[in-house]
Amino acid sequence: MSVDFQSTLVIIPARGGSKRIPNKNLKMIFGQPMICWPLMTINRLFDAANVLVSTDSDLIKAEVETRGLIVPFKRPAALADDFTGTAEVVTHALQWFEENIRKVDYVLTVYPTAVLLCENDIVAAMDLLKQDKSTDSVMSATNFPFPIQRAIFKNSMGYAEMFYPENYYARSQDLEEAMHDAGQFYLSKADSVRQGAVLTNSRVKIQALKRNRVVDIDTLEDFELAEEKLRLYRKGEVELSWKFSE
Repeated sequence: MSVDFQSTLVIIPARGGSKRIPNKNLKMIFGQPMICWPLMTINRLFDAANVLVSTDSDLIKAEVETRGLIVPFKRPAALADDFTGTAEVVTHALQWFEENIRKVDYVLTVYPTAVLLCENDIVAAMDLLKQDKSTDSVMSATNFPFPIQRAIFKNSMGYAEMFYPENYYARSQDLEEAMHDAGQFYLSKADSVRQGAVLTNSRVKIQALKRNRVVDIDTLEDFELAEEKLRLYRKGEVELSWKFSE
């Protein structure tokens, strides 16, 4: 049985500022603002009362409220700069929710760029976290397409150099598979969030995603790739009038 959806708070950290792409989280992509794609998936699992968007932007607030959500506070400026990490934003949002609404057992953090978010992955992560009592969190991740042990960089002379030259003759199949954050979601026990647990100081398991269902959106070229993947994997899901249930 999955984690009780009613005991889970979904937090969407959606800052308004973006130097590379102005208003990135609201940029139209395959028929609707980017942030609406992960919200549309979340809507299939959670009620509006369980979803909290943390933003400093009036434009983002206005957009998500047209989808049936209420943004009850504006994120403090100190938590909306280029140097504040997601953990601080999530901790602040959880604290606000529990002080003003109610306590929760789990926190699901979903990035507004997670346009290929799939409800089955969220449910699987919930099952995984519930089954293992010692686990603090579950993160979405996917594998690198090439062994990182054979990665190269440009040295001070401008020449190619290996990070790990001892692996020059190693066969790819003999090297351990490496994975990276998929940039879609983190599912955590609320207690671990309250205690400041992050990847480097807690027990985190992996919800593996297929690499073709992952896209990191930071540039205009990334938007083009994301739109191609949306057209392939989520064609037919564009319903511009969808809203969260009350």
